[in-house]
Amino acid sequence: MTLPPPPEWAAHDAVLIGFPSHPEIWGPPLDGARAETAAFADAIADGGRGERVLLVCADDEAAAAAERLIGRDVSLVVEPFGDVWLRDTAAIITGDGTGRDFGFNGWGGKYDFPGDEDVGERLARRQGIAFEACDWVLEGGSIDGDGTGLVVTTEQCLLNRNRNPGLSTERAEALLARDLGLDRVLWLGDGLLNDHTDGHVDNLARFVGPNRLALPMPEENDPNWLIYLDAARRAEAFGVEVVRLPSPGRVLVDEEIVPASYMNFYIGNSVVAVPVYGQPNDARAVEAVQALFPDRRAVGLRAGHILTGGGSFHCISQQLPRIA
Repeated sequence: MTLPPPPEWAAHDAVLIGFPSHPEIWGPPLDGARAETAAFADAIADGGRGERVLLVCADDEAAAAAERLIGRDVSLVVEPFGDVWLRDTAAIITGDGTGRDFGFNGWGGKYDFPGDEDVGERLARRQGIAFEACDWVLEGGSIDGDGTGLVVTTEQCLLNRNRNPGLSTERAEALLARDLGLDRVLWLGDGLLNDHTDGHVDNLARFVGPNRLALPMPEENDPNWLIYLDAARRAEAFGVEVVRLPSPGRVLVDEEIVPASYMNFYIGNSVVAVPVYGQPNDARAVEAVQALFPDRRAVGLRAGHILTGGGSFHCISQQLPRIA
């Protein structure tokens, strides 16, 4: 029987964080994204009080840039990859310490970068983690679990024909149980508007305790207000406790709505890093997350440049849980 991955608030041995490495992918936001990523890494290391932070750079140039930005409690790892979204490309660690690595097809064929297809295996073997390959496409950002076998996901992403053509709800549930020990599935509908991952759940809903799910509260003129309301209705009908966090509301980049979300926080051993975007609700969001994790320190960190690449702190990280 497969033991489900420990919840993110369980103790970590370390965390992998992807460092923006390719100017041709990032363009002008590269320097800003690198600075935001380094600040995130330093916050999670927390002066040696947090967890081991392994900042993964794709090449020596990126590593040299990272070394100029990070503090002494962050370690560098050079391992080729396409882009930084290790939540989706690194292995997911189950409750027995096995790294489960899934097929990856560039988020449905949108972004096919060399190195992303096997970076999960290379990083797992480099850390001495037992490794098993799974025979279907699954991205870590498309699921979020509470450690008991309960998982939340979206129909928009997990059942998308551009990942696993013909995958049914029943078959998806069977595969999640077989490979990750996730035996109860809360199906939400769509993810955030203009999310190029086709609705990753870690931008919409996050477990913050056993059977306790955080969801955004719509703001006035919020482009995702119907999505938030539908998600809350489904979650409450399923029987989970719903807690509400602020939403950043309508965030525009070059006059286009972007999938900005406070839900893309990362729960470290001592610090919870909350992405903020210069919006009126930034401080309220950090306060709300702090209330959920009184044993940790919630910090708001700017993530607008990382967001131009399509995600935030949770998307660029993958924790390595401490397995007894």
